Amino acid sequence: MDDATLQGLRAALAVSPDNKPLLAAVLQGAVSAGKALSVADLIEGRAPADIPVDARPAAATIALEAKRPEDALAFLAGLGAAHGVLRARILADLNRPGEAQQAYDSGVKANPTLEDPALKERLERAGRPGPLRLLRGGGEPDAEEPAAEQLFEPPQDNVTFEDVGGLDALKKRIRRRIITPLLKPSLFQRFRKRTGGGVLLYGPPGCGKTLMARATAGEVDATFLSVQIADVVSKWQGESEQNLAAIFAKARAAAPAVLFFDEVEALGGKRENSRFSSHATLVSQFLGEMDGFGKDNDGVLILGATNVPWAIDSAFRRPGRFDRVLFVPPPDRSARAAILRIHLRERPTTDDIDVNVLAKGTSGFSGADLEHLVETGVDLAIEASLEAGDEVPLSQALLVEALEEVRPTTVEWLTTARNYARYANEGGQYDEVLDFLKKHGRR
Repeated sequence: MDDATLQGLRAALAVSPDNKPLLAAVLQGAVSAGKALSVADLIEGRAPADIPVDARPAAATIALEAKRPEDALAFLAGLGAAHGVLRARILADLNRPGEAQQAYDSGVKANPTLEDPALKERLERAGRPGPLRLLRGGGEPDAEEPAAEQLFEPPQDNVTFEDVGGLDALKKRIRRRIITPLLKPSLFQRFRKRTGGGVLLYGPPGCGKTLMARATAGEVDATFLSVQIADVVSKWQGESEQNLAAIFAKARAAAPAVLFFDEVEALGGKRENSRFSSHATLVSQFLGEMDGFGKDNDGVLILGATNVPWAIDSAFRRPGRFDRVLFVPPPDRSARAAILRIHLRERPTTDDIDVNVLAKGTSGFSGADLEHLVETGVDLAIEASLEAGDEVPLSQALLVEALEEVRPTTVEWLTTARNYARYANEGGQYDEVLDFLKKHGRR
């Protein structure tokens, strides 16, 4: 409802103030248009009986927006569980968390599509678990190793898909298959659909696999646990498996959580290629933690990233483990332009910079290559500033000069991936690579 329509309906209501259907239309239209406060005066002093039943949820929303939660609660009296989520918001503002939690649970049960992760987080915040200390050696917390605690600290900067240039098709797949199940778990439970699971991201180095994992966690406001090989592997027999088990236990306690394994081939490489029995044991532990007997990973999304998917043990691709394998390709021209804009923002620049021209001349560049291009241009601008004794902003000419120094780093990976895609493409696992090479003419 636009402003003109709303004003017209208000004018009609002023002529006929007792017209309840007209009042209902104004209240509902204002709420649906996000203009609840503009009609707050229309419910002031009105009793619930003065408003049609179907418009009372809108009246409650307006009263809540106007910081009158007691009135809002009165408008919802007797309307049942269908409006439980709205009632929970009101009760939360009234500092009645126990009743708010009950109202939220009944509201989501009645209509799972109304699930609100932010409200749920607000109601459950007090019950969140504290940080975990990994046990080392003899089983005592090691105060000398802060990395054990840092592992469970989420990134301070909240990264979302807006911070990832391009990769629109991949974002769409992640949103449909990963984010929506975590945002609407009750709806998926209705269909007996498990939330969480395992996703393997693969592609050339520097193309955004790690950034995409962090952005996925940011989109769902989930706990993000980043695991490096040093956080798991130990020289002591059996300790690596214990560390891995502790990491998964922490993720389950913090659900919804995103457990991210970078360079996952170091922990899940092919067992037949290893000379050490300890590696095979660690791989078996990893597989067991992902879907073993008695392991409940509901609400835990396990993300793995690798540059060498052909080095991952084939058992990880069984359904229930890394059953979703997504190719993160080098950015196309429009994505390269978007990435350049991201890296150029908040820097002193001239008005002549044309990211579309730069994107056209950077075919095969990864996201990291594009960042390196901008950083090289910045180095040239700083040198020019020092020579001139005054600030010289980054310009198109400086970026073109930088382009003569920077070269794409994805060609070697694509050459290797092409051979695997042609001669070792069991079950079509590298079809996305073949499609990319065909589309972009790399033979």
